[in-house]
Amino acid sequence: MDSKREQNLVIKGGTLLDALSGEQSRADIRIRDGKIAELGSNLPDDGDFVYDASDRLISMGWMDMHVHFREPGHEHKETINTGCKAAAFGGFTAVACMPNTDPPVHTRDVVEFIVKRGRETPVDVYPIACVSRDRAGKSLAEMADLKAGGAVAFSDDGSPVYDGGLMRHALEYASMLERPVINHMEELSLNVGGQMHEGAVSTRLGLAGIPGLAEEVMIARDILIAEFTGGPVHVAHISTARAVELVRNGKARGIPVTAEVCAHHFSLTDSEIERHAFDTHLKMHPPLRPASDVEAMKEGLKDGTIDAICTDHAPHASFEKEVEFIAAPFGILGLETAWGLIGRELIRPRVLSVVNAVAKITVAPRKILHIPLPELTPGNAANLTIFDAETTWIFEERHIHSKSRNTPFVGAEMVGKAHAIYNRGYLVQNLV
Repeated sequence: MDSKREQNLVIKGGTLLDALSGEQSRADIRIRDGKIAELGSNLPDDGDFVYDASDRLISMGWMDMHVHFREPGHEHKETINTGCKAAAFGGFTAVACMPNTDPPVHTRDVVEFIVKRGRETPVDVYPIACVSRDRAGKSLAEMADLKAGGAVAFSDDGSPVYDGGLMRHALEYASMLERPVINHMEELSLNVGGQMHEGAVSTRLGLAGIPGLAEEVMIARDILIAEFTGGPVHVAHISTARAVELVRNGKARGIPVTAEVCAHHFSLTDSEIERHAFDTHLKMHPPLRPASDVEAMKEGLKDGTIDAICTDHAPHASFEKEVEFIAAPFGILGLETAWGLIGRELIRPRVLSVVNAVAKITVAPRKILHIPLPELTPGNAANLTIFDAETTWIFEERHIHSKSRNTPFVGAEMVGKAHAIYNRGYLVQNLV
């Protein structure tokens, strides 16, 4: 991966894809001082650096609205810098970081620390702050102050906002602040020590199960509270068919509910754990579900019930994953493989068009988080991704740019590739 400060360049021969209108058009892009100066045909290079984008698509920069970069506190797993390298390789120019760090992102100084660290990279880093102090679920964090420091949403991710009264007050404040509450949807009393999806496979393997009901009960509660308060609630990493139906019904009733799905939840089933003999890289939370739930994720994306695609990028050090399945932490990497899985599982089988798929990782996350769209028009700062949706390639260990290595996709076929990003005056090219 090659990252260079290129304030002035011409991107030639690409096809611009507008995720808002669905239109595609061939055009060169001239960038001056990091801003889009001109769009046109056969633009002269005028001595500027030339990037050949022939046979490639160009869209506004992609965004992953759900990542864990572990800094501060767990830098042995990932740092903001290494996480942004993984994001850039995956084609993302923006990420939103979850607050389950140490200390958690429950005070303005931690929000501002993450913002400052992010400014040192070519990727825009947006902090998501805690709903409750210390993520303890007992009292609200200073939500207005956290927003003033740069927080784009509120979540206790990794733990649900378990107290219904606290969730009500959080959504009331969220409504006033115009920022969503992103809840980890889990009724904890329905999951006691679960290790994977509760079903036939967990029974055969002798592992304690996590029922889909635990997710669904909490989603149902939060949709009702959102209806009562008018506050925007966002369903993190949705994973069951019934959960999708609950969101679909909530949207139909005009309730301010949105949802995201992780790439692994429309790509893998719980049977992979049996097939791969308790591979801890397949242990995640929510867990991998049966094929019927995987198909429901695809249908939810297709009909618009599920707004956004995310990764829940969750790095863990090798020594933490190289243990027995029941002792391993939940979570896998996701940034480097997201687009290849979208191409393989959604675009190639015609679940989503390329335009619709790109909208799920550009327009939707920014609209949910109230972040301005980086449109490809003259005068705007250049923030774009150069990619294709057809290249077939094998994901290998050398493609991992995270500090950790916990992915089950090494050796897997990918369809579609991110070739470069441009953001903040940096051109980052993926040369492998």
